[in-house]
Amino acid sequence: MVEGDSGILATSPPWNRPLYEPSKRRLTWDNGATASTFSAEDPSQLRGPQFDLAWADELAKWRYAQETWDMLQFGLRLGDKPRQLITTTPRPLPLLKQIIADPKTVTTRGRTFDNAANLAESFLIQIRKRYEGTRLGRQELDAEIIDDVPGALWARSNLDRDRVRDAPASLRRVCIAVDPPVTSGENADECGMIAAAIGLDGQGYVLGDLTTQGDTPNEWARKAVLAYRNFEADFIVAEVNNGGEMIKTIIHNIDPNVPVKEVRASHGKATRAEPVSALYEQHRVHHVGTLARLEDQMCVMTTDFDKATAGFSPDRVDALVWALTALMLGPAQSEPGVRRL
Repeated sequence: MVEGDSGILATSPPWNRPLYEPSKRRLTWDNGATASTFSAEDPSQLRGPQFDLAWADELAKWRYAQETWDMLQFGLRLGDKPRQLITTTPRPLPLLKQIIADPKTVTTRGRTFDNAANLAESFLIQIRKRYEGTRLGRQELDAEIIDDVPGALWARSNLDRDRVRDAPASLRRVCIAVDPPVTSGENADECGMIAAAIGLDGQGYVLGDLTTQGDTPNEWARKAVLAYRNFEADFIVAEVNNGGEMIKTIIHNIDPNVPVKEVRASHGKATRAEPVSALYEQHRVHHVGTLARLEDQMCVMTTDFDKATAGFSPDRVDALVWALTALMLGPAQSEPGVRRL
Protein backbone atom coordinates (compact mmCIF):
# COMPACT_ATOMS: atom_id res chain seq x y z
CA MET A 1 0.00 0.00 0.00
CA VAL A 2 2.88 2.36 0.74
CA GLU A 3 6.05 1.02 -0.89
CA GLY A 4 4.59 -1.26 -3.57
CA ASP A 5 4.78 -0.71 -7.33
CA SER A 6 1.39 1.01 -7.23
CA GLY A 7 1.68 2.22 -3.64
CA ILE A 8 1.39 5.73 -2.30
CA LEU A 9 5.09 6.60 -2.66
CA ALA A 10 5.37 5.34 -6.24
CA THR A 11 2.20 7.05 -7.46
CA SER A 12 2.53 10.38 -5.67
CA PRO A 13 3.78 13.31 -7.78
CA PRO A 14 7.20 14.66 -6.75
CA TRP A 15 5.64 17.86 -5.45
CA ASN A 16 3.28 16.00 -3.12
CA ARG A 17 5.18 12.90 -2.04
CA PRO A 18 4.82 12.22 1.71
CA LEU A 19 7.58 11.40 4.17
CA TYR A 20 7.33 7.76 5.19
CA GLU A 21 8.60 6.69 8.63
CA PRO A 22 8.26 2.87 8.79
CA SER A 23 9.26 2.66 12.46
CA LYS A 24 6.36 4.96 13.34
CA ARG A 25 4.01 3.39 10.73
CA ARG A 26 3.28 6.92 9.54
CA LEU A 27 3.20 9.05 6.39
CA THR A 28 3.30 12.84 6.62
CA TRP A 29 2.51 15.31 3.81
CA ASP A 30 3.82 18.86 3.53
CA ASN A 31 0.38 20.29 4.33
CA GLY A 32 0.37 18.49 7.70
CA ALA A 33 -1.93 15.61 6.74
CA THR A 34 -0.86 12.27 8.20
CA ALA A 35 -1.72 8.62 7.59
CA SER A 36 -0.99 5.66 9.85
CA THR A 37 -0.65 2.02 8.83
CA PHE A 38 -2.22 -0.87 10.73
CA SER A 39 -2.28 -4.65 10.44
CA ALA A 40 -5.50 -6.67 10.27
CA GLU A 41 -3.63 -9.32 12.27
CA ASP A 42 -4.11 -7.16 15.36
CA PRO A 43 -7.56 -5.50 15.55
CA SER A 44 -6.72 -3.98 18.95
CA GLN A 45 -4.30 -1.56 17.23
CA LEU A 46 -7.37 0.32 16.05
CA ARG A 47 -8.76 0.77 19.55
CA GLY A 48 -8.21 4.45 20.39
CA PRO A 49 -7.00 6.22 17.21
CA GLN A 50 -9.48 8.28 15.18
CA PHE A 51 -9.65 9.15 11.49
CA ASP A 52 -11.62 10.89 8.76
CA LEU A 53 -10.62 8.43 6.01
CA ALA A 54 -9.57 4.78 5.90
CA TRP A 55 -8.20 2.53 3.15
CA ALA A 56 -8.80 -1.18 3.77
CA ASP A 57 -6.78 -3.34 1.39
CA GLU A 58 -7.57 -7.03 0.68
CA LEU A 59 -10.34 -7.11 3.26
CA ALA A 60 -11.51 -10.53 2.06
CA LYS A 61 -8.16 -12.01 3.17
CA TRP A 62 -8.05 -10.41 6.61
CA ARG A 63 -7.53 -13.07 9.26
CA TYR A 64 -9.85 -11.30 11.71
CA ALA A 65 -12.06 -9.51 9.19
CA GLN A 66 -15.15 -8.79 11.29
CA GLU A 67 -13.25 -7.76 14.42
CA THR A 68 -10.86 -5.48 12.51
CA TRP A 69 -13.71 -3.91 10.56
CA ASP A 70 -15.71 -3.27 13.74
CA MET A 71 -12.76 -1.56 15.45
CA LEU A 72 -12.20 0.59 12.35
CA GLN A 73 -15.80 1.80 12.37
CA PHE A 74 -15.45 3.15 15.91
CA GLY A 75 -12.42 5.19 14.84
CA LEU A 76 -14.04 6.87 11.81
CA ARG A 77 -15.38 9.87 13.70
CA LEU A 78 -13.47 12.91 12.41
CA GLY A 79 -14.59 15.53 9.89
CA ASP A 80 -17.99 16.18 8.38
CA LYS A 81 -18.14 13.01 6.28
CA PRO A 82 -15.83 10.14 7.32
CA ARG A 83 -15.30 7.73 4.44
CA GLN A 84 -13.54 4.45 3.74
CA LEU A 85 -12.21 2.75 0.62
CA ILE A 86 -12.00 -1.02 0.24
CA THR A 87 -9.81 -2.65 -2.41
CA THR A 88 -10.01 -6.43 -2.48
CA THR A 89 -10.40 -9.57 -4.49
CA PRO A 90 -14.04 -10.44 -3.80
CA ARG A 91 -14.77 -13.54 -1.76
CA PRO A 92 -18.22 -14.52 -0.49
CA LEU A 93 -17.61 -13.39 3.09
CA PRO A 94 -20.72 -12.32 5.01
CA LEU A 95 -18.97 -9.06 5.93
CA LEU A 96 -18.14 -8.17 2.32
CA LYS A 97 -21.67 -9.02 1.16
CA GLN A 98 -23.08 -6.82 3.91
CA ILE A 99 -20.87 -3.89 2.91
CA ILE A 100 -21.76 -4.21 -0.79
CA ALA A 101 -25.47 -4.43 0.03
CA ASP A 102 -25.37 -1.17 2.01
CA PRO A 103 -27.10 1.51 -0.12
CA LYS A 104 -24.38 3.99 0.83
CA THR A 105 -21.69 1.79 -0.73
CA VAL A 106 -20.47 2.59 -4.25
CA THR A 107 -19.03 -0.51 -5.93
CA THR A 108 -16.53 -0.40 -8.78
CA ARG A 109 -15.25 -3.62 -10.38
CA GLY A 110 -12.17 -4.17 -12.48
CA ARG A 111 -11.12 -7.28 -14.40
CA THR A 112 -7.52 -8.40 -14.63
CA PHE A 113 -7.75 -8.00 -18.41
CA ASP A 114 -8.78 -4.35 -18.02
CA ASN A 115 -5.21 -3.81 -16.87
CA ALA A 116 -3.70 -5.71 -19.81
CA ALA A 117 -1.60 -2.72 -20.94
CA ASN A 118 0.46 -3.01 -17.76
CA LEU A 119 0.85 -6.80 -17.67
CA ALA A 120 3.14 -9.20 -19.52
CA GLU A 121 1.49 -10.75 -22.58
CA SER A 122 2.78 -14.23 -21.62
CA PHE A 123 1.14 -13.86 -18.19
CA LEU A 124 -2.21 -12.95 -19.74
CA ILE A 125 -2.06 -15.87 -22.17
CA GLN A 126 -1.19 -18.31 -19.38
CA ILE A 127 -3.87 -17.27 -16.90
CA ARG A 128 -6.54 -17.04 -19.63
CA LYS A 129 -5.71 -20.56 -20.78
CA ARG A 130 -5.63 -22.00 -17.27
CA TYR A 131 -8.33 -20.11 -15.38
CA GLU A 132 -10.77 -18.30 -17.70
CA GLY A 133 -14.28 -19.63 -17.16
CA THR A 134 -13.42 -21.49 -13.94
CA ARG A 135 -14.80 -20.50 -10.54
CA LEU A 136 -11.33 -19.40 -9.43
CA GLY A 137 -10.93 -17.37 -12.61
CA ARG A 138 -14.29 -15.67 -12.22
CA GLN A 139 -13.28 -14.65 -8.71
CA GLU A 140 -9.64 -13.70 -9.25
CA LEU A 141 -9.81 -12.41 -12.84
CA ASP A 142 -13.36 -11.11 -13.24
CA ALA A 143 -13.96 -9.75 -9.72
CA GLU A 144 -17.12 -11.79 -9.18
CA ILE A 145 -18.33 -12.95 -5.79
CA ILE A 146 -18.84 -16.69 -6.17
CA ASP A 147 -21.18 -18.22 -3.62
CA ASP A 148 -21.07 -21.78 -2.32
CA VAL A 149 -21.32 -24.60 -4.83
CA PRO A 150 -24.49 -26.71 -4.48
CA GLY A 151 -23.51 -30.07 -2.99
CA ALA A 152 -20.11 -28.85 -1.74
CA LEU A 153 -18.67 -30.76 1.21
CA TRP A 154 -18.28 -27.52 3.16
CA ALA A 155 -20.37 -24.35 3.41
CA ARG A 156 -19.02 -20.93 4.35
CA SER A 157 -21.88 -20.34 6.78
CA ASN A 158 -20.79 -23.40 8.77
CA LEU A 159 -17.13 -22.35 8.76
CA ASP A 160 -18.11 -18.90 10.01
CA ARG A 161 -20.37 -20.34 12.69
CA ASP A 162 -17.60 -22.40 14.29
CA ARG A 163 -14.71 -19.98 13.73
CA VAL A 164 -12.68 -18.93 16.79
CA ARG A 165 -10.25 -16.09 17.41
CA ASP A 166 -7.68 -18.21 19.26
CA ALA A 167 -6.99 -21.88 19.87
CA PRO A 168 -7.07 -23.14 23.46
CA ALA A 169 -3.85 -22.63 25.38
CA SER A 170 -3.66 -26.36 26.10
CA LEU A 171 -3.78 -28.82 23.23
CA ARG A 172 -3.52 -32.59 23.18
CA ARG A 173 -1.73 -33.01 19.86
CA VAL A 174 -0.42 -30.69 17.12
CA CYS A 175 0.62 -31.76 13.64
CA ILE A 176 1.85 -30.30 10.36
CA ALA A 177 0.35 -32.00 7.30
CA VAL A 178 2.09 -31.88 3.93
CA ASP A 179 0.68 -32.79 0.52
CA PRO A 180 3.81 -32.60 -1.70
CA PRO A 181 3.56 -31.73 -5.41
CA VAL A 182 4.96 -34.01 -8.08
CA THR A 183 7.09 -31.24 -9.59
CA SER A 184 8.48 -27.83 -8.66
CA GLY A 185 8.59 -24.50 -10.46
CA GLU A 186 6.09 -21.80 -11.37
CA ASN A 187 3.69 -24.18 -13.15
CA ALA A 188 3.71 -26.85 -10.44
CA ASP A 189 0.78 -27.60 -8.16
CA GLU A 190 0.91 -26.12 -4.68
CA CYS A 191 2.53 -27.93 -1.79
CA GLY A 192 -0.40 -28.11 0.62
CA MET A 193 0.76 -27.46 4.20
CA ILE A 194 -1.63 -27.16 7.13
CA ALA A 195 -1.04 -26.79 10.88
CA ALA A 196 -3.80 -28.34 12.98
CA ALA A 197 -4.41 -29.56 16.50
CA ILE A 198 -6.81 -31.52 18.68
CA GLY A 199 -7.70 -29.96 22.01
CA LEU A 200 -8.31 -31.49 25.40
CA ASP A 201 -11.99 -30.93 24.61
CA GLY A 202 -11.73 -33.34 21.67
CA GLN A 203 -12.32 -30.49 19.22
CA GLY A 204 -10.16 -29.90 16.15
CA TYR A 205 -8.44 -26.58 15.52
CA VAL A 206 -6.99 -25.52 12.16
CA LEU A 207 -4.14 -23.25 13.22
CA GLY A 208 -2.73 -22.07 9.91
CA ASP A 209 -2.43 -22.51 6.16
CA LEU A 210 1.27 -22.58 5.25
CA THR A 211 0.86 -23.76 1.67
CA THR A 212 3.64 -22.88 -0.77
CA GLN A 213 3.96 -23.00 -4.54
CA GLY A 214 6.96 -23.59 -6.78
CA ASP A 215 9.33 -24.81 -4.06
CA THR A 216 11.83 -27.60 -4.62
CA PRO A 217 11.51 -30.63 -2.30
CA ASN A 218 14.29 -29.29 -0.08
CA GLU A 219 12.57 -25.90 0.15
CA TRP A 220 9.13 -27.17 1.14
CA ALA A 221 10.73 -29.69 3.53
CA ARG A 222 12.58 -26.85 5.29
CA LYS A 223 9.32 -24.92 5.61
CA ALA A 224 7.58 -27.99 7.01
CA VAL A 225 10.30 -28.49 9.61
CA LEU A 226 10.21 -24.78 10.50
CA ALA A 227 6.44 -25.03 10.95
CA TYR A 228 6.93 -28.14 13.10
CA ARG A 229 9.19 -26.10 15.38
CA ASN A 230 7.15 -22.88 15.35
CA PHE A 231 3.90 -24.65 16.26
CA GLU A 232 5.69 -27.00 18.66
CA ALA A 233 4.09 -29.88 16.78
CA ASP A 234 4.21 -33.53 17.74
CA PHE A 235 4.70 -34.89 14.24
CA ILE A 236 4.55 -34.22 10.50
CA VAL A 237 2.11 -36.23 8.43
CA ALA A 238 3.00 -36.48 4.74
CA GLU A 239 1.32 -38.07 1.73
CA VAL A 240 3.85 -40.33 0.00
CA ASN A 241 1.97 -41.40 -3.13
CA ASN A 242 4.18 -39.33 -5.41
CA GLY A 243 7.45 -39.70 -3.58
CA GLY A 244 7.39 -42.91 -1.57
CA GLU A 245 10.09 -43.21 1.07
CA MET A 246 11.88 -40.21 -0.45
CA ILE A 247 9.42 -37.84 1.27
CA LYS A 248 10.46 -38.99 4.72
CA THR A 249 14.12 -38.98 3.69
CA ILE A 250 13.93 -35.38 2.43
CA ILE A 251 12.40 -34.18 5.70
CA HIS A 252 14.94 -36.12 7.77
CA ASN A 253 17.77 -34.59 5.74
CA ILE A 254 16.65 -31.29 7.25
CA ASP A 255 16.08 -32.63 10.76
CA PRO A 256 16.44 -36.38 11.50
CA ASN A 257 14.63 -36.00 14.83
CA VAL A 258 11.27 -34.91 13.40
CA PRO A 259 8.65 -37.70 13.67
CA VAL A 260 7.11 -38.28 10.24
CA LYS A 261 3.90 -40.25 9.72
CA GLU A 262 3.55 -41.44 6.14
CA VAL A 263 0.09 -41.73 4.60
CA ARG A 264 -0.86 -43.14 1.24
CA ALA A 265 -3.98 -42.22 -0.71
CA SER A 266 -5.99 -45.31 -1.65
CA HIS A 267 -9.20 -43.41 -2.46
CA GLY A 268 -10.09 -40.29 -4.41
CA LYS A 269 -9.76 -36.81 -2.89
CA ALA A 270 -13.49 -36.35 -2.31
CA THR A 271 -13.88 -39.79 -0.74
CA ARG A 272 -11.05 -39.06 1.69
CA ALA A 273 -12.55 -35.66 2.47
CA GLU A 274 -16.06 -36.85 3.35
CA PRO A 275 -15.30 -38.13 6.89
CA VAL A 276 -13.53 -34.86 7.67
CA SER A 277 -16.46 -32.91 6.25
CA ALA A 278 -18.68 -34.83 8.68
CA LEU A 279 -16.55 -33.59 11.58
CA TYR A 280 -17.33 -30.02 10.52
CA GLU A 281 -21.04 -30.81 10.30
CA GLN A 282 -20.85 -32.06 13.89
CA HIS A 283 -19.33 -28.69 14.96
CA ARG A 284 -16.14 -30.46 15.99
CA VAL A 285 -13.63 -28.41 13.93
CA HIS A 286 -12.83 -24.73 14.29
CA HIS A 287 -10.73 -22.46 12.10
CA VAL A 288 -8.52 -20.07 14.04
CA GLY A 289 -9.15 -16.80 12.23
CA THR A 290 -9.93 -16.70 8.51
CA LEU A 291 -7.96 -18.99 6.20
CA ALA A 292 -9.26 -17.50 2.98
CA ARG A 293 -7.56 -19.57 0.27
CA LEU A 294 -8.04 -22.85 2.11
CA GLU A 295 -11.71 -22.05 2.65
CA ASP A 296 -12.13 -21.12 -1.01
CA GLN A 297 -10.95 -24.61 -1.97
CA MET A 298 -13.07 -26.31 0.68
CA CYS A 299 -16.28 -24.67 -0.47
CA VAL A 300 -15.97 -25.88 -4.07
CA MET A 301 -15.14 -29.50 -3.18
CA THR A 302 -17.96 -31.80 -4.24
CA THR A 303 -18.19 -35.59 -4.39
CA ASP A 304 -17.54 -35.38 -8.15
CA PHE A 305 -14.81 -32.70 -7.98
CA ASP A 306 -12.78 -32.54 -11.18
CA LYS A 307 -9.41 -30.81 -11.21
CA ALA A 308 -9.55 -30.01 -14.93
CA THR A 309 -12.98 -28.39 -14.71
CA ALA A 310 -12.20 -26.48 -11.51
CA GLY A 311 -8.90 -25.19 -12.88
CA PHE A 312 -6.85 -26.05 -9.80
CA SER A 313 -5.73 -28.92 -7.61
CA PRO A 314 -7.17 -28.82 -4.05
CA ASP A 315 -3.80 -29.35 -2.38
CA ARG A 316 -4.71 -27.22 0.66
CA VAL A 317 -7.79 -29.36 1.26
CA ASP A 318 -5.72 -32.54 0.85
CA ALA A 319 -3.32 -31.39 3.57
CA LEU A 320 -6.25 -30.39 5.80
CA VAL A 321 -7.83 -33.83 5.37
CA TRP A 322 -4.58 -35.62 6.23
CA ALA A 323 -4.11 -33.44 9.32
CA LEU A 324 -7.59 -33.88 10.76
CA THR A 325 -7.70 -37.56 9.83
CA ALA A 326 -4.47 -38.16 11.76
CA LEU A 327 -5.62 -36.12 14.75
CA MET A 328 -9.31 -36.96 15.01
CA LEU A 329 -9.97 -40.14 13.05
CA GLY A 330 -6.79 -42.02 13.86
CA PRO A 331 -4.85 -43.22 16.94
CA ALA A 332 -3.63 -39.72 17.90
CA GLN A 333 -7.07 -38.76 19.19
CA SER A 334 -6.79 -41.18 22.08
CA GLU A 335 -3.16 -40.52 22.98
CA PRO A 336 -2.63 -38.82 26.36
CA GLY A 337 -0.68 -35.64 26.91
CA VAL A 338 -1.04 -31.89 27.07
CA ARG A 339 0.60 -29.35 24.81
CA ARG A 340 0.64 -25.63 25.54
CA LEU A 341 0.94 -22.96 22.88
